[in-house]
Amino acid sequence: MKKWLSSVLVLMMLGTSLAACSSKEETATNSKNTESTNDTETSSKAVTYPIKTDKKLTYWGEINGNLIGVAATHEDVPFFRDWQKQTGVPLKFTAPPTGQVKEALNVMLASGDLPDMIEYNFLGDFPGGPEKAINDGYILKLNDLIDKHAPNLKKYLQDNPDVDKMVKTDSGSYYAFPFVRGDDFLRVFQGPIIRQDWLDELGLPVPETIDDWTKTLTAFKEKKGAKAPFAVVSKPRFFNESGNGAFLGAFGVTRGFYQEDGKIKFGPSESGFKEYLKLFRQWYADGLIDKNIATADSKALDGNMASGATGASVGNAGGGIGKWQPLVEGNDPKAVLVAAPYPVLNKGETPKFGQKHQAYASEGTVAISTSAKDPVLAVEMLDYGYSEEGRLFFNFGTEGVSYNMEDGYPKYTDLLMKNPDKLAPAQAISMYARGSYNGPFIQDKRYAEQFFALQTQRDAVGIWKNTDAAKYSLPPITPTPEESSEYATIMNDINTLVDEMTLKIILGQEPIDQYESYVNKMNSLHLDRAIAIQQAALDRYKAR
Repeated sequence: MKKWLSSVLVLMMLGTSLAACSSKEETATNSKNTESTNDTETSSKAVTYPIKTDKKLTYWGEINGNLIGVAATHEDVPFFRDWQKQTGVPLKFTAPPTGQVKEALNVMLASGDLPDMIEYNFLGDFPGGPEKAINDGYILKLNDLIDKHAPNLKKYLQDNPDVDKMVKTDSGSYYAFPFVRGDDFLRVFQGPIIRQDWLDELGLPVPETIDDWTKTLTAFKEKKGAKAPFAVVSKPRFFNESGNGAFLGAFGVTRGFYQEDGKIKFGPSESGFKEYLKLFRQWYADGLIDKNIATADSKALDGNMASGATGASVGNAGGGIGKWQPLVEGNDPKAVLVAAPYPVLNKGETPKFGQKHQAYASEGTVAISTSAKDPVLAVEMLDYGYSEEGRLFFNFGTEGVSYNMEDGYPKYTDLLMKNPDKLAPAQAISMYARGSYNGPFIQDKRYAEQFFALQTQRDAVGIWKNTDAAKYSLPPITPTPEESSEYATIMNDINTLVDEMTLKIILGQEPIDQYESYVNKMNSLHLDRAIAIQQAALDRYKAR
């Protein structure tokens, strides 16, 4: 009896132990599935499109701003209808209200009712970044899914390790299907713009130095009667494009954080920022800057350009030169807008800063939610944008409709470039393709060669790219989830202070000597801690 009882006891203990192990293994397996794959296959073979499936996936994403007033829903956009045909995967779309994307995402996440795919900037706009979104159980870690079911994206990242480094977190987690600018030509698209016809009439060269600009803007005011010789958009922040280093870059700083010899610096706290404020304060006092500069929006700037009140600004090749050229021609048929180089202090210097985006852009990226019914199918569908066929489709649309292949070159049709419904090329392209904005694909240089219809637009890229921006700008770094809230609190206060300082000093409401007191206030708001957080993020990025 004792032996029998001992045997029973041993078996009971063994059974309990096995049950516990089984429970732990099951929990671990479930946890692993939630965080990574929900995967049932291990094949890495290329998928044949269109995929044969009877499953419908759900997709949440904003409709591009080019289509405001043109298309109300995704179903109204031919591209999204054709995307389903090309991949074979039916989609049900939900679009957040325009301008309320963050708010709509927060409501959706709080509800727990998540779609299969979410198009959102988790790197730039999600508190704590993509790693926190994964840890909080909103989106999947995609490493295993990409490895096994996204051969096109996988190969591209293997062939482009610099991009691969950008599209994952510090811990090595892939979190979304990326938007990639596939050529350096696509990474530069903004800079100073000026009236070439006015320069010719006045016998002036295209300005290069700050002194050149002062002389030129003075001539525009005195000899051309320009009421706002230099004007820019200041909504939501004064001189929005200053963050890329236009004008203040001549003094060795920019509006935000940058790196110098591996060390993080914050432009507004550096002495060069004071020199920039001094320049713009003088220009404003002399009437060389739009008197409404503090509140000017894009509509006001368009009006200044069209009326001839403004002769110089900072804008994009497409949304600047492309938009303003017909406006200025309407008032003066001889008007010509051209790009000017980023200003420097001394002739012959290379601008320290300028607009140059990274190859990876976190806008338009698509994550897969933890609620996805079939993550493998979602991955296979999204991988289409990185195949040769998919890259053509995303950039140019459907052959025979939005483009024709001419001697191996995908040429947009008149449906896009001379739209019968009078849609601008940016609008028409957005109806049939995504080449003109972003999404889960690799952008093609040939889109821009056609979108920039004017020679002045194409020349602008060559002029604006001659900067050292790549040396000083920051890669896509992120604070840790723990650092993120602290960093956001600090920088909300500091950015508000910088905005106040910039306006008050430039508009002459406070003396230039107040600059030092503002720097002291930045320091009291723990700027040193924000710099330390950015430095740690940069160091982690370099170690990826």
